[in-house]
Amino acid sequence: MHFATDLHDILDRRDHRPSDQPRLTPTQMKVLHCVHSGLLNKQIAYELGMAEATVKVHMTALMRKLNVRNRTQAAIAARNLGWLRPAMNRVAD
Repeated sequence: MHFATDLHDILDRRDHRPSDQPRLTPTQMKVLHCVHSGLLNKQIAYELGMAEATVKVHMTALMRKLNVRNRTQAAIAARNLGWLRPAMNRVAD
């Protein structure tokens, strides 16, 4: 039956959807968490103990993998993929 074949195809694709998500390295994920927290490249470099140029390399790679053009889009894409929790509103002291 044609309908049953189509249904199986849909279910098969649904089961494989997570593998279609971009794969970031652990360091790229750390950089992305820092970006999501609002840190600048220099601050991320200090936080992760690496050169600022290395942070830029990781940012370029993760933005390419997420198919985005800037750090804001990267943070939004990661949140939409379920990788990051929405940022909590901070209250100034």
